[in-house]
Amino acid sequence: MARLSLPTTARLSSSLRVDPANNTVIKALNRLSRSSLLSLVLDWLDERNQSLCPPLLLRPDAPEDEDEDDFYPPAHSLPELRDLYESMQARKGGRREVVDRILEGDWRYGLSLYQLAMADLQYLYDHPGSLKWTAYRIQLLKTPDHEDDAEGPERPDKESLNVPRFHPSTFLQNLQGEVLPDVKAHYNFDRPKGMPLLLLRIFVIDSPYNTDLAVSTRHRGRPSNTGNPNSNSNTTTSFDASRTIYVAFPDASPHIFITKSASGSGGSGGGAAGEAKSLRALVVEGIPKALSRPRERYALKSTNLATKNLAAMLAHKGAGRTNAAAGGWGVYAGTATADIKADSPLQTLLPTPPLSDAASADAGEGEGERREEEEEEGGSRAKRRRMGDPAEEEDERQGKRARVAALARFGNAARIDDGKGVERLDVLIEDPFPTDVVSDDEDEADEDGAAVAARRKSKGRQSMLDMSLSQDLEDGDNGGGGGRGKEGDRGWAPQVRISLHGSHVFAGVRQLVEAGIVDGERMPGWLTGEEGVTIGAVRHGRIRGFRGSGI
Repeated sequence: MARLSLPTTARLSSSLRVDPANNTVIKALNRLSRSSLLSLVLDWLDERNQSLCPPLLLRPDAPEDEDEDDFYPPAHSLPELRDLYESMQARKGGRREVVDRILEGDWRYGLSLYQLAMADLQYLYDHPGSLKWTAYRIQLLKTPDHEDDAEGPERPDKESLNVPRFHPSTFLQNLQGEVLPDVKAHYNFDRPKGMPLLLLRIFVIDSPYNTDLAVSTRHRGRPSNTGNPNSNSNTTTSFDASRTIYVAFPDASPHIFITKSASGSGGSGGGAAGEAKSLRALVVEGIPKALSRPRERYALKSTNLATKNLAAMLAHKGAGRTNAAAGGWGVYAGTATADIKADSPLQTLLPTPPLSDAASADAGEGEGERREEEEEEGGSRAKRRRMGDPAEEEDERQGKRARVAALARFGNAARIDDGKGVERLDVLIEDPFPTDVVSDDEDEADEDGAAVAARRKSKGRQSMLDMSLSQDLEDGDNGGGGGRGKEGDRGWAPQVRISLHGSHVFAGVRQLVEAGIVDGERMPGWLTGEEGVTIGAVRHGRIRGFRGSGI
């Protein structure tokens, strides 16, 4: 009699096996390099992982001629199989050899969900820029004082500094309770090396079962392309429509980082994209509810920071000292041990800014020592400067001034090799046009403002920048950049958008300042990265968005 399987709200077990012929399994292994794949297999063969990653071994009572025709005969013991993969690791070869050995030999009966999670995490560690992260701030909601207030919209308590307690097992139980009954998820926690955060992988499957039926390949009797009505062909299953979402919990930080959902092998087209967005929205809505407790409810608010560099996210929204001191303010938040002792807020003497008198004196002493060394070598740069062209001397003086200005505005941040690069910056300039050009008639200004608003509404699809600004207006958050007010009060503002792209946007701006192309003294502060946002609107010279720690 067939086993009866009923829908349940429980999450998927890590020991569930997936058919090795599934496209998701093949894709997960083929995108890893040979060295990473062999290292992953050795982790599977560890004694601690045998309950979730058991390979196929030869039975003790099996006859000797049972596996004569087997291309990949099973090993007699776990140490023998481990020695086999270590020998493959020592010699050269192709990735296809390892993949075939896994799928057709040692794990021919399927890979567990835990093994797939380890394979996805290995790819993420090998390619840190493969996912785009978005930072959210965990905000405490105000407790309504009266019953009438409970029916109104929820409002965050911006003055509170409470941070919810996080316990992995309790959080997963609460999160699974917020997921729909016809959706199942597999959760896997991991802690990346060298990063102060806890990484949660959520593998969502559209299925009401938590047994093998959730990961099995179903067949339907459907006419194939050959025209034979009796032939069966594979159709899109619940497993092929799965999505993977990553959530990072930084240590001692009121922020979380969430990735965009990655489509499975069978997900393509507009329907799969819409399903991915709905599943991600479901998880984003369930996270604050899983963190909440009675009379202590939380919500997630976007911080307008999105990047593929997880180290940059930790620098701006982590628990380090650079969280609220980016750009040139980083001189007051050193990360080295000596800087932490010297730059403590309890110290009476603060560090010396780059453009102060003491710093200029130190720079002058260093310049004098450098000149003395050059004179000892037989080539005095000062003499060559006096004998050279005055224009060349002026260019060198301006170049030095630009480098000092870059040091003052950026400090020790925005270096090419710091590993904290942000690849995109989108800014909307909302400052009004100069008043001497626009008419002073208030009615005419109102008409111009109405025309600008009409042009904005006439656009079909909103960009992420417009959606972020609309969300800020709905929340009533002006971000310290002044009230939006009426169009007549602000005057006519042209549609000016600035979009910077590159491997390290702010490092590129710093190089432009050092080269003298951008005036470092008049440059706005949001171009140095000190605001900690990648999407924002500039009003009255200041960018609107979440800045610093919010204290």
